[in-house]
Amino acid sequence: MTTPSSTAASASALTPHAGMRLREIVFGAACAAAVRAAARLRIADVLGEAPATVEELALDVNAEAKPLRRLLRALSCYGLFAETEDGRFTHTEMSRLLREDSPDSLRYISLWCTEPWTWQAWPLLDDAVRSGKDVFPELYGKNFFDYLHDDAGDSAVVFDRAMSSSSRQSAEDLAAFVDLSGVASVADIGGGQGLALARLLERNPELTGTLLDLPNVIAGADPRLRDGGPLAGRVRLVPGDCREEIPVEADLYIIKNILEWDDASTRATLRNIVRTARPGARVLVVENLVDDSPSMRFTTAMDLLLLLNVGGGKHSKASMVLLMEEAGLAVGEIRPVNAYLHAFEAFVPV
Repeated sequence: MTTPSSTAASASALTPHAGMRLREIVFGAACAAAVRAAARLRIADVLGEAPATVEELALDVNAEAKPLRRLLRALSCYGLFAETEDGRFTHTEMSRLLREDSPDSLRYISLWCTEPWTWQAWPLLDDAVRSGKDVFPELYGKNFFDYLHDDAGDSAVVFDRAMSSSSRQSAEDLAAFVDLSGVASVADIGGGQGLALARLLERNPELTGTLLDLPNVIAGADPRLRDGGPLAGRVRLVPGDCREEIPVEADLYIIKNILEWDDASTRATLRNIVRTARPGARVLVVENLVDDSPSMRFTTAMDLLLLLNVGGGKHSKASMVLLMEEAGLAVGEIRPVNAYLHAFEAFVPV
């Protein structure tokens, strides 16, 4: 049993680092807000390779110099921009990721994760933990995606661009990772615009593919896959809901970052593959994990955001394997694709 004296002793034993780290964590909103401000002001875009004064940057981004210096000083504490000895500011590896023209740009991801609705939702995390449900209907009177497209058009645009940039970056990693030995056809289930599928087809000229997603998503598929595109002759675009039916036969099924709903929906999607696929067909499930991952702070934060906005969540290795096996899949190797994605290799039993 903890006594007042033992509690006091524990408190006095705290290292200064622990107290300072907790202070930094509880001020985390300031850090996120500072990144959002930098992205909206486009500081990274106007800063070139040569160090610039705050006054020069202020003119370029239409801001006041004194508060801009305060913003840059805060960001430089986290490695976004750096201050030189003469008081100028220069790029760092991280600040370059806020440039919109960077191949690995995280500008829209940074904006998406700090959209106005997030500041309303995060304070209700304790309610979501108590109930196990999303807080969106209580906050806005409708579910998350209805709100996004009906009432938050600008945020919907940011969401689409964030998802596109994220998919574009992971598509190359996934295309390099996938073993296509014995595979003539691949189906990208819930694959969005089909960026990963397009990259696989570009790298493998003999491969054919199918993209299945909701009708409005299929309508905006990557131009390379649509009529007149260079890959259109090797692709089928199938509108549909993978939780209801997957009317696609393929040698390899890829399901990336969509099994974030309730467990029943995840089981339904996986069972729909087992129901349709030929015996021996391969299934590759690609997900962010909340355990055994070098990106735990990132993935656990996404997990909590999913709880808030849609009542969903990310998986652990064990929970993903369990759902796959319950659906009738034989699970094999589990391997990292990159620093934040893991691939679960499985097949439909013969």
